[in-house]
Amino acid sequence: MLTDEHIITAEGYHVPVLLQESVDGLDIKEDGIYVDVTFGGGGHSREILKRLGAKGRLYSFDQDADAQRNAIEGDGRFHFVRSNFRYLKNWMRYYGEDHIDGLLADLGVSSHHFDDQERGFSFRFESPLDMRMNQEAAVSAADIVNRADEGRLADVFYLYGEMKNARKVASAIVKYRAEHPILTTGDLMSAVSNVMGKEREKKEMAKLFQALRIEVNHEMDALRDLLYAATECLAPGGRLSVITYHSLEDRIVKNVIKSGNAEGKISQDFFGRVETPFKPVNNKIIVPSPKEQSLNPRSRSAKLRVAEKMKQEK
Repeated sequence: MLTDEHIITAEGYHVPVLLQESVDGLDIKEDGIYVDVTFGGGGHSREILKRLGAKGRLYSFDQDADAQRNAIEGDGRFHFVRSNFRYLKNWMRYYGEDHIDGLLADLGVSSHHFDDQERGFSFRFESPLDMRMNQEAAVSAADIVNRADEGRLADVFYLYGEMKNARKVASAIVKYRAEHPILTTGDLMSAVSNVMGKEREKKEMAKLFQALRIEVNHEMDALRDLLYAATECLAPGGRLSVITYHSLEDRIVKNVIKSGNAEGKISQDFFGRVETPFKPVNNKIIVPSPKEQSLNPRSRSAKLRVAEKMKQEK
């Protein structure tokens, strides 16, 4: 049951989506070793800690300095790791862990990022065109729209925003930047306003901002690296619980569960059985209840997939 306690974390930093369902999916053992690779406001991590015993351990990753301020103090079972989750394997080795029993990933952008007027994640505000999750990273969204050639921009918008008018949008940006540098969210909106259909302008603008955010943060590459590292780190019987928000990331998660690789290439053994390290726990995708969607509209596109690492046959 969704209560106020469940939906408010770190003073409104982020509303954890599918909180109970995603943590239930981990099938937590009291003395187990768990990883939350998207700490954010700490909602999922706090729920995991509630279910761990005194000997359990939780490692929570986030590359954003803002999220680190929400780190849980005074609990020896909790370890905050300020790093991109793609380096999971290296950090587990650093901490001396030879396996983990479960990993949770809530791949959505936190409410904090969308609502922070200085970070440039949303076209609702006039702000610097930044979009870096890790503000120490070298390349911002402004760097990309001002430096990338037209073909590269079109590819980014088509692949990561699934924009049918990707070439027109890229061309409009290149023409605009020849006269004016594109430094703010408002500059970007001005650059593409003439090629956005008025009746679908908000949806198209959301796709454009999504595509740039994914490119800036190398999100698809990081997700692939994470899932391959999780496959190696999970103990037999360990659980993977992943919440996705758009078809690109969901396809990668689905493919890794189904085939063991991000491309979905099926391999079969001598007997024709599909070779994959995972078996799905939920054959049907889990989505937020109508009540949760009403309380948190940003949860509407969420999909939860849970899988268990299979035991090796002798």
